[in-house]
Amino acid sequence: MINDPADLLRRHGLHVTAQRLAVLRAVSKHPHITADRVFELARAELGAISRQAIYDALNTLAEKGLIRRIQPMGSPARYEDRVGDNHHHLICRVCGRVVDVDCAVGPAPCLTPSDDRGYEIDEAEVIYWGRCPACRAAPSPASDH
Repeated sequence: MINDPADLLRRHGLHVTAQRLAVLRAVSKHPHITADRVFELARAELGAISRQAIYDALNTLAEKGLIRRIQPMGSPARYEDRVGDNHHHLICRVCGRVVDVDCAVGPAPCLTPSDDRGYEIDEAEVIYWGRCPACRAAPSPASDH
């Protein structure tokens, strides 16, 4: 959790605004949160606020590297405050739960392609898909025959 969000904003050359503080608090308290959920939490905290203001704050904070945006295939973008490392994610195909998993092997970018085609690679994005322990333990729905 971010200790002093206002100080964090200042250190990155950003103006301290109520919207940015609310967004940082929401992302810090709810890892892998969607923009819609950030909006709901910010609106509950601040009252009247536009959805666009939240999207702008999320984009600015992601551009500055204060939060990380991930977008798993077929899912809305999600935001987290775990930045500065090259961790990956486990996603449950059944309930959509997202959890962090440390780098696959070695230092960033964790994975080396067979042919980098001249790119200087500094990050690898890996998403592991499957079923979480709770969904694996749940009984399968009865089939309709």
